[in-house]
Amino acid sequence: MYGAHFGLREAPFGITPDTSYFFGSPGSQEALNTLLVAARNGEGFIKITGEVGTGKTLLCRKFMATLGDGFVTAYIPNPFLEARTLMLALADELEIKLEKDVDQHRLLKSITERLLELAGQGKRVLLCLDEAQAIPVESLEALRLLTNLETEKRKLLQIVLFGQPELNRKLELESIRQLAQRITFHYHLGPLSRDDLDFYVAHRLRVAGFAGARLFSGGAIAKLYKASSGVPRLVNVLAHKALMLCYGEGGHSVTRAHVNAAARDTLATSAGGKRGRRLLPWAALGALLAGAAASVGWVITR
Repeated sequence: MYGAHFGLREAPFGITPDTSYFFGSPGSQEALNTLLVAARNGEGFIKITGEVGTGKTLLCRKFMATLGDGFVTAYIPNPFLEARTLMLALADELEIKLEKDVDQHRLLKSITERLLELAGQGKRVLLCLDEAQAIPVESLEALRLLTNLETEKRKLLQIVLFGQPELNRKLELESIRQLAQRITFHYHLGPLSRDDLDFYVAHRLRVAGFAGARLFSGGAIAKLYKASSGVPRLVNVLAHKALMLCYGEGGHSVTRAHVNAAARDTLATSAGGKRGRRLLPWAALGALLAGAAASVGWVITR
């Protein structure tokens, strides 16, 4: 909607985990380095935690994209699955052909054979589980047993758990203490600092094609940090809304007032939560809708 107005090829503040927008802040870069070192050392379990919106899924995808040809990766985005179903999901990721209604013994044997086959090709197999705090305890224990599979040199399967801090509390349970003891590398992904947020916004704008000097004023950045507490997902939501407001007014510089209005419209921020959800200013919305309608008309008449 506002791309041409600001000289952008695409919207810079989407909330989908696009690895081209990965920002190597000190925290996220250290987390990525931890993952790469652990994976290349052949560790059995690796754990990354972080609050909602801190970029765990984006980090996971960047990690898998960075590993290189020596790795085969399996990715399960929603592991809230019973143990057998989780094993079936892993088999599917590893492209294992199974008979209909395969029994548990044959399922595990097929996974083992496939892991041995890949190891024979010099490949390391790495399973990434997003939203790992949702994994049932029984399924976590099944994963632990899978990591018992090994050659004389290394583990046949490495597992990376990406989850919210609730994952740590689950791992404190007595029933899965053996798994907790096998986590040799871990990292907690925190929010952006004030300075990092400034660079983060500029980075995403550059990736989206912005060639100007500065689009968000210093006051806008300060308000973005205060309203979002440095959580990248909230930064993206607020920055997108602020750009919409600026575009609706015909402006070319996002100000503190734009971000303040965006924050009042966003329930997850301190301003939105305390004051209740408010709609963006009607005048700006009217301009936005008119602009959108004109854009649609232009496309149709082309």
